Amino acid sequence: MSMRPIATLACSLLLATGFAGTAGAQTLNVVSAGDQNMVDYVNDYLAPRFEQMNPGVKVRATGTGPGDAGSQKIYEKLDAQAKAGAAAWDVDVAVVHQKMAGQMAGEKLLSPYAPGLASYKLATRDTARNALGANVDGFVVPMFHSQIALAYNPDLVKAPPRTYAELVDWARKNPKAFGYNGVKGGMSGVGFVTGWVGANIDDPAKLEKGPYDPAVKPAIEKALAGLKDFNKTVTLTPGNAGTLDMLNRGEIAMGPVWVDMFYTWQADGRLNPSMKLQLIGPGMPGQPMYYVVPAKAAQSDLAARFIEMATSPEVQAEGIVKRFNWYPGIDAQHVQAKLDEKTWSRLFTDVKPEDLASKGRPFPLSGYFNDILEAYERVVSN
Repeated sequence: MSMRPIATLACSLLLATGFAGTAGAQTLNVVSAGDQNMVDYVNDYLAPRFEQMNPGVKVRATGTGPGDAGSQKIYEKLDAQAKAGAAAWDVDVAVVHQKMAGQMAGEKLLSPYAPGLASYKLATRDTARNALGANVDGFVVPMFHSQIALAYNPDLVKAPPRTYAELVDWARKNPKAFGYNGVKGGMSGVGFVTGWVGANIDDPAKLEKGPYDPAVKPAIEKALAGLKDFNKTVTLTPGNAGTLDMLNRGEIAMGPVWVDMFYTWQADGRLNPSMKLQLIGPGMPGQPMYYVVPAKAAQSDLAARFIEMATSPEVQAEGIVKRFNWYPGIDAQHVQAKLDEKTWSRLFTDVKPEDLASKGRPFPLSGYFNDILEAYERVVSN
């Protein structure tokens, strides 16, 4: 996703000495993978709100660093406490990526807390129940969703393509006007490639829901052979930011981007405000971060109440949408009444809630994901 995580000295010290202390009677320990802004969001926004609602409670948030590696560190901590037979674990709420959420649920390191939350019923996308092929139903509530879509210059693209098939035809008629970064330098390009494979394979649902079958490799290679031909008509960009830079300079007219990064650049004046987005069919991937509660969290009841607050329509509107330009973890229509018209229109005019529901896809299972990347290097790059 477009968050650029920053490992900090504090995070390194945290990992050397253990997580943020043992949970006291009224201390809620929150541990988050991802960017430092994830930790800041808890400490600066969620914590004061929750503490005001619950006098005597102190929320303490710490981070474990970027990407799946950050989630891996949370897993290792919980796994070690489980194997040591600890009666109560010192992580009450964790924020983790899809891959590790599935593994932790499968290894019984998580509590099935979610059905007791009002917000559980407000999150109905596949990613709220399925994490890269693993059943996480009841163990997670999404904190937010990131999403990849096509950004385009409406002065140059009067009728943007609505599907991958239409994009192929458009790129043929407009050589070098479409740009993406392949599978190097950013996940927006990787997401475009996995979406391409899903659009050009007979059983795309299997890529997302499994089971993994290595016999699918020839079909993946066939889809990517078509992408190699497509690449002859496009411009390869240097990465997520490179795609937006080239779009803003008029060097390309269209390319895949992270939606939150797109809107943040526009808000910062780095991207022409007239640029627009299109989520094409049959779909492009996005990725949630999940709130989870460890199986033996010392403050499990407080943890559930904290997550219910953090995933309520009010907090999702103010904290997730307004502050970060992320899509909410719960379904967007439940957040609309809590947003002013300007904010709602900015985030949901081009990519509507129904578009996210029908064309917002997860990334493929890790086995298929690896097969796609390997086949891209062999079939497309050579």
